[in-house]
Amino acid sequence: MIASAKRFLASVVCAALLAAPVSAFENRAKAGFVIDHTTGTILFSKRADEALPPASMSKLMTLYMAFEAVRDGRLNMEEKLPVSQHAMNYGGSTMFLDTTDRVKVADLIRGIIVLSGNDACAVIAETLSPDGTEAGFARQMTLRARQLGMTSSTFANSNGWPAPGHRMSMRDLALLANRLITDFPEFYPMFAETKFEFDGRAPQNVNNRNPLLRLGVGADGLKTGHTQEAGYGLVGSAKQGPRRVIFAVSGMTSAKERAEVSEQIVNWAFRQFSTKTILRADKRVAEADVWMGDMPRVGLVATDDIDILVPVSAGDEIAAEVVYNGPLQAPIEEGQEVAELVIQAGDLPEVRVPLVAENAVTAGGFSVRMRTATAVLMKNFGLGS
Repeated sequence: MIASAKRFLASVVCAALLAAPVSAFENRAKAGFVIDHTTGTILFSKRADEALPPASMSKLMTLYMAFEAVRDGRLNMEEKLPVSQHAMNYGGSTMFLDTTDRVKVADLIRGIIVLSGNDACAVIAETLSPDGTEAGFARQMTLRARQLGMTSSTFANSNGWPAPGHRMSMRDLALLANRLITDFPEFYPMFAETKFEFDGRAPQNVNNRNPLLRLGVGADGLKTGHTQEAGYGLVGSAKQGPRRVIFAVSGMTSAKERAEVSEQIVNWAFRQFSTKTILRADKRVAEADVWMGDMPRVGLVATDDIDILVPVSAGDEIAAEVVYNGPLQAPIEEGQEVAELVIQAGDLPEVRVPLVAENAVTAGGFSVRMRTATAVLMKNFGLGS
């Protein structure tokens, strides 16, 4: 049941769904961040803001910028790009490109997503770089990351090849995954592709390394990473019903451990939490007192249905209170934000939802002002009831 109360504050705080993580969930990742994409609730955070070597997970930033370039017309998925000696020289996971190739942008993008091609990243980087170099593109990556709110990310190259200062945090990687899913729904399905056979030249490198894609847990992205310095990592996302979970983990000791930790996170996030609609839009939550208005009170409503994430262990125990700076001063417009509903479910971070006036309240006329003044005087002289 919902317990409701009024509390008066000096100011009204803006609604915010993101807060501290919820529980003491344990796993073997050295660093990690898990967020419920649907509600914005942080479920797990461990060294989440520490700038760490991201390995190939940083390819997601190159992909984001490539998708932006396709959308605004600077790249075309069907155009063919040349391969430089610099791109060809990359080792590790590659598409085995050489300088005689001209490769379609669509193939390069799939080569990055599915095959984790270091060379493919360099081709895209040199094409989009302001000075034609991968280093120049890396500087653009850092600038764009800052613009997107990734404050712990600095790039030295386009693909995560070990380099001094090439760093990202788990929170930044999760934020980037969220932007890819939200900003580019037309491209995101490529992250669920399990195989890409490019030109038949590399039969040993045709399978997506994401261990969750074949498990039937709703996983549909995003990118693995591995270097000796970074260990094994994964930026992942899975969708079950209306809910989506996004996570980033790093520092596992093997591909097997990465797979186990990633599956553990997905199972935990979906099985230990559920969403509940606790308030319908336009349904009156409470009333607020009004000062000097033609009505003494005004109803408070939410503008949208309110869905929150609830721990399974919390059952139906949800606490809520209405907070506003009262009494409200007339005049008040219909739909004006005047209060907030503060909701607490179990050990999850509190949720703050704006509440608006159900109807307009005009300033009272002479009789209202006289009646209010009389009431104040009587109260001051101890004559009120």
